[in-house]
Amino acid sequence: MFLTAEVVTRKLTGKPCSQLGTTGNPGMANVMAHLGFKAGITVLIGDIVKSLIAVVLAVYFFYGQANGHPFWSYLGHFQGQHSYSLGQISLYYAILGVTLGHNYPLWLKFKGGKGVVTSCVGYFILSPFYGLIAMLIGMVTVFISQYLALGAVVITLVFTGYAFVALGSEAGVIALLLALIMVSRNLKALKQIPQGTAEKNDVLGAIRQKLIALTATNRTKKS
Repeated sequence: MFLTAEVVTRKLTGKPCSQLGTTGNPGMANVMAHLGFKAGITVLIGDIVKSLIAVVLAVYFFYGQANGHPFWSYLGHFQGQHSYSLGQISLYYAILGVTLGHNYPLWLKFKGGKGVVTSCVGYFILSPFYGLIAMLIGMVTVFISQYLALGAVVITLVFTGYAFVALGSEAGVIALLLALIMVSRNLKALKQIPQGTAEKNDVLGAIRQKLIALTATNRTKKS
């Protein structure tokens, strides 16, 4: 699985993402923090697209082809169902597979990202409403605590609870595996939180500064 952050970082700096910042994490947050907003958004879009490609291919071959329906007709079809079809199960494992490929890429000696975007794309596909709710709760957690790792883990835990209750055991197990992967990828940062040594990210402050800068630029252009 290719890493968008690795491609963007090498394109802009000529160096691998492992040399970017203090963490070297090939993810959107690290790229945005050190290479700017546009670079971060490019990584975000790339990670979303590759996740969608994996899901679309799985649904096309295992659901659309088998049932004679267009591959996009699956949207919302699986929600709340506890009887598993081949297409439904393939969707779950496509989401798990793209996250594993993102987090543990063979070509980078299994040193990949944390799978926040790929997991969130999967949650949104499985349940747009509850996936969005889980992401909003995670965002609020980050805004309040300023810990990105904590927000990421909260998203996975919230959706795991929903998956077991509403989507059944198969989806619940996949969601639980994604949650365990997320915890393992953020374990170091999580351990640092009670010690007071974890890195904080004032996301709201950064957004505020960006808006102020844009406002000032627009005023300058008008004058």
